[in-house]
Amino acid sequence: MDRVHRILSRVVAIERGEVGAALLGFAWFFCLLGGYYLLRPLRDALGLAGGADELQWLFTATFVAMLALVPLFGLLVTRLSPRRFVPWAYRFFGISILVFCALIASGYQSVWVGRVFFVWISVFNLFVISIFWSVLADRFSNEQGRRLFGFIAAGGTAGTFAGPVLAAWLVGALGPVALTLAAALLLEAALRCFRGLFPRSDASAASGPLIAGGATATADDRPIGGGVLAGLALIVRSPYLLGLCGYLLLHTAASTFLYFEQGRIVAGAFADTASRTRFFALVDLGVSSLTLLLQLAVTGRLLKRFGIAVALVLLPLASALAFAAVAVSPVVWVLAGAQALRRAVDYAIARPAREVLFTVVSREAKYKAKNAIETVVYRGGDAVSGWISAGLGALGVGFAGLAALAIPLAAIWALLSVWLARQQELRLRSRQPPT
Repeated sequence: MDRVHRILSRVVAIERGEVGAALLGFAWFFCLLGGYYLLRPLRDALGLAGGADELQWLFTATFVAMLALVPLFGLLVTRLSPRRFVPWAYRFFGISILVFCALIASGYQSVWVGRVFFVWISVFNLFVISIFWSVLADRFSNEQGRRLFGFIAAGGTAGTFAGPVLAAWLVGALGPVALTLAAALLLEAALRCFRGLFPRSDASAASGPLIAGGATATADDRPIGGGVLAGLALIVRSPYLLGLCGYLLLHTAASTFLYFEQGRIVAGAFADTASRTRFFALVDLGVSSLTLLLQLAVTGRLLKRFGIAVALVLLPLASALAFAAVAVSPVVWVLAGAQALRRAVDYAIARPAREVLFTVVSREAKYKAKNAIETVVYRGGDAVSGWISAGLGALGVGFAGLAALAIPLAAIWALLSVWLARQQELRLRSRQPPT
């Protein structure tokens, strides 16, 4: 482990006792995003099978599915410890992926299967990744998050790099069914990594990964407690959590407007599912490459020198640039470049900074409020933004009009980012004992 520590310490500020936990987090996120990015090109291609004009219905259906699942998740969190409810959730999604594998292989009602698959994969992605970051916010301190979350996020980036490469190869060699099988295997591997962070017993924890200053990541069998819908109540009572909701809603609005325009451009440029899947896989590959470059060369230094505020503000700035570029030249490769820049800034810089914001909230908020924000609020924002986009399109407002609306909103988004960073610092200081 000393040799591994010497190697890692060249690229990340990591203590010797944190190596095991950081590597488990890295591998866990690699498996999650590798599996999702195997399925993402297939999801996007099947989502267009009924036409680009139906995307707002798919986003609305995803939001409804989130509303149905959040109380069930709240019940699990209330009654079971993370060490017990995380395997339940991951196995549930793993089995559902295998069911879709059988349906896609049979070709039964392929358009409707594609629509349901689009909704379910969107739900799956948000839930499993929200659980991942909740566990990390629970197991790592604020100071550790600033140092290590960028490195751990790089594991996800490696997964987003491997996923599209594997997807582009598998879909040509074995067909879409192979993507679902490989994704189910990666989800099981992710669960194994989680078990390393939450050992089965105190005895096993004694030799488990070290988290902070020599303290082991002991198995915590305590349920989170509280009410089933406590996450929503926590959000309503906290200006800080409401601010996080606002940040995410502005993020989803920008993402959805660009996604809808992407659907229209790609549907017009490529005629069949296979070519669309290949294009989406290549775009994901470009995003992953740029994200990895930013994480290795920029993220750690930027967070250390400029702090959380600058990292959060970069995403509104990148979004404004993406809208301007696509509005001026709405063609496939300009769209691909704009999306690559925006998504890379999000994954490499803004996302790790956003997760640090959750390290200063209560344990119940880390699991319940965070999950509600990243599922119901996120997909609710998608659904509302989708209907706004469709409504403006029906009124004859093109993407240039949306860009004229989105760019001023990016300024509000940037101001909110600065406020959240300041509130996080105040919360952190209030929790620290006086010296």
